Amino acid sequence: MKRLLPLLALLTGCAVEPPEGVAPVRDFAVERYLGTWYEIARLDHRFERGLVAVTASYALRDDGSLKVINRGFDPKTCAWREAEGRAKFTGAADTGQLKVSFFGPFYGGYTVFALDHREYRWAAVSGPDRDYLWFLAREPAISDDLRARLVAEASALGFATDRLIWVPQEVPPC
Repeated sequence: MKRLLPLLALLTGCAVEPPEGVAPVRDFAVERYLGTWYEIARLDHRFERGLVAVTASYALRDDGSLKVINRGFDPKTCAWREAEGRAKFTGAADTGQLKVSFFGPFYGGYTVFALDHREYRWAAVSGPDRDYLWFLAREPAISDDLRARLVAEASALGFATDRLIWVPQEVPPC
């Protein structure tokens, strides 16, 4: 069994295609996507469990890949947690389909499936399956109308939007 764990990690850690029926946005402009995004909502997963004031920052690297820094505050330990990763396009650079790695050679899918194409003020992102969903915005909060729109779109694509965690952006006193 111990020998199977690395193989399982390799096989499951390399899923980079979007979930069936989830299409990446076209006319994606990576230069406009760069910078800091606030995590408005997410489906729970162990990497971010319990974190508040979560942000994701993207910067272009010399080789054309993206530097990704995810940062959040853990109220239980009163400490910031940060992870640095690398993102690469899986196809054309004008399509919102990337693969992201925070753990060496293991990549997971990162699909921008909804985006404010005019101003790049908000985005909806999926992982390689419907267990991963994020709503991101350039500001720490979004309007109720946008919230309802993103929930409706993600729900129509089969995401469990009733399990979304709406991320507080305030850092609690310790």
